Amino acid sequence: MKPVIFGLAGTTVSDEERALFTASQPAGYILFDRNIGDKAQLRALTDDLREIAGREDLYILIDQEGGRVRRMKSPVWPEYPAAGAFDALYEVAPSSAIEAARCNARALGAMLAEAGITADAAPVLDVRQEGASDVVGDRSFGHDPMRVAALGRATLEGLREGGVVGCIKHMPGHGRALVDSHKELPRVEASGWDLEKDLAPFRALNQSPVGMTCHCLYTAWDAERPASLSPIVISEIIRDAIGFDGLLLSDDLDMKALNGTADDLALGVVEAGCDIALNCWGRMDEMTAIVARLPEMSDRSRERLDRAMTSIKAGPAADWPIERALATRDALLAKSAA
Repeated sequence: MKPVIFGLAGTTVSDEERALFTASQPAGYILFDRNIGDKAQLRALTDDLREIAGREDLYILIDQEGGRVRRMKSPVWPEYPAAGAFDALYEVAPSSAIEAARCNARALGAMLAEAGITADAAPVLDVRQEGASDVVGDRSFGHDPMRVAALGRATLEGLREGGVVGCIKHMPGHGRALVDSHKELPRVEASGWDLEKDLAPFRALNQSPVGMTCHCLYTAWDAERPASLSPIVISEIIRDAIGFDGLLLSDDLDMKALNGTADDLALGVVEAGCDIALNCWGRMDEMTAIVARLPEMSDRSRERLDRAMTSIKAGPAADWPIERALATRDALLAKSAA
């Protein structure tokens, strides 16, 4: 198994993709708008990926946070609010906000599981900072680290109850970035002391099965390399200071914060300490080059992957239909508008 998650080009697996995936056995796949048509097509695609892998517990990831970050869209699937909606409710009714976040995630997880998806790239645990880039914005659960942690925990629990595994992101914290890492490299010059605020939600949820790095450079820790490529940040901050021992994914290697070829970057993040490199765009030349450069997945990384997938089975069975979970969420969210 190769320590990489690949994207696909279209709504079905091409013959060329099938040959590469069968030979290389990537750790998982990530889906985007271009891969999604209707419910029957999406389920057929995820079933096909499982057949290629020969694993029912295949890691199939999607970015379905809610709000502006979602791949499965209406009218085929329900719309889900951004994290900021639960932050607003927390202002007036903290316990209601936590329950609303859990119900929202339970419904979202059940929707994904029905489509054969096993993992969601949520929740965002970045602490929102005044004056920062809006790349995080209302994707965050707010300015207070413990509020972010409480709502993030409820989201992780709800996703698991719905039948998928969540992913805490973007470690060690993207909330201070002044620019969008999709477009350029953010340089965060806060002190290590100030950055403790950013670490706090991740430290509170450090038992989460899966996490994702960010492509930000933190001068307090490593003035030369962004977090995803920094052995210092991954070892000393994410693994030691945060105490995270789950499956660690890099953020998308195609983001403009990083410089280099896809295969150089894939090898770089794995050598820095990420368990899995994330290559999203389904470009055959890049995927072929990555497969040629990457070693086999380490035993420790494979154990973390297996543990993450087992965590879904360990969660309680979903006992609410999606409609009931959504109705409960909406009744609770109405309190913030009252």
